Amino acid sequence: MATWFDEARLDDPGVLQTVDLRLRTLAESGARVRREAHEAASAMAELIARGRDDSRPRAVIAAGPDSRLLRAVLEPWCPVPFVAWPNPGLPGWAGSLDLVVMLAPEGNDHGSASAVAEAVRRGAQLVVACPQRSLVGEHAAGRHVTVLPTVTGDQLATAVVMLDYLAHVHLGPRADAESVATSLDEVATDCSPHRDLAVNPAKMLAIAMADTNPLVWGGSVLAARAARRLAESLRRTSGRSAIAGDAEHLLPVIEATKPHDVFADPFSEEPADLRPLLLILDDRSDDPVVREQAEELRAAAARHSVRVETLDTDADAEVARYASLLLSGTYAAEYLRIGLVED
Repeated sequence: MATWFDEARLDDPGVLQTVDLRLRTLAESGARVRREAHEAASAMAELIARGRDDSRPRAVIAAGPDSRLLRAVLEPWCPVPFVAWPNPGLPGWAGSLDLVVMLAPEGNDHGSASAVAEAVRRGAQLVVACPQRSLVGEHAAGRHVTVLPTVTGDQLATAVVMLDYLAHVHLGPRADAESVATSLDEVATDCSPHRDLAVNPAKMLAIAMADTNPLVWGGSVLAARAARRLAESLRRTSGRSAIAGDAEHLLPVIEATKPHDVFADPFSEEPADLRPLLLILDDRSDDPVVREQAEELRAAAARHSVRVETLDTDADAEVARYASLLLSGTYAAEYLRIGLVED
């Protein structure tokens, strides 16, 4: 059974109606960020009023499966030792002098609930972003515990709430929920299914990726995190081997690409091998190392006739740029899913 890409499906109202729920979920990303910020506002104000921000912890431990996003934002900024701990439980040294933070958007993960219970037992300061009526919420009860209530189950929106708290206590940069939400709204407008492919960057990117195995690269810590998440989405929507990695990991793949056969029969019934496509996530990092690596990747792609596409963003803040790049790429992944058909 052959798979091919029908770009006409991307502007077909009947086809788009069948995937309305998925696309609507993407379009509501900004609204979820605003809703989470509103729901957590009173708990945040109470936390501030208690003066919890007067003392600096010995270390910050981001626990749970979603800890890697917090690490991507906080590691370059946090003035105390910072550890991301996606494993069960907590590090053996964690105790009453430390701050444990956890994102639990769904709130029903047994591993996260166990880590929360362990933090309470050890007397650590604990801030958990989770639904109040959830498995994790039930374990988050203690004198040094604060629950930032969440309602949407959205990982990014939950992270923005936690980052806003950590910024207030001078442990990280301000996420600014409104800035993130505005950036997400702008992406949703630009990539809306109601905008035809001639002016829709996500649909155009999906067309570019139609017959390729994407190699996704982001140079900064946050762009690299977005690249990994996007590669996951592309694998899920297309079933292809989309790869995200550092420049040193992607360069050998590019350099091993065979020259394009200009004499290949375009009407051959035998499927051609999918060529790689280099997708660069540009979050406007001014790090000279990042810029040097980007140029190295582009030069290698040019030498081996590998197509290069760039996703960029006009967002001002770091987290907003991450959110914008990830949502733009996720839209493209969904349009790739829509366009791929089997005969």
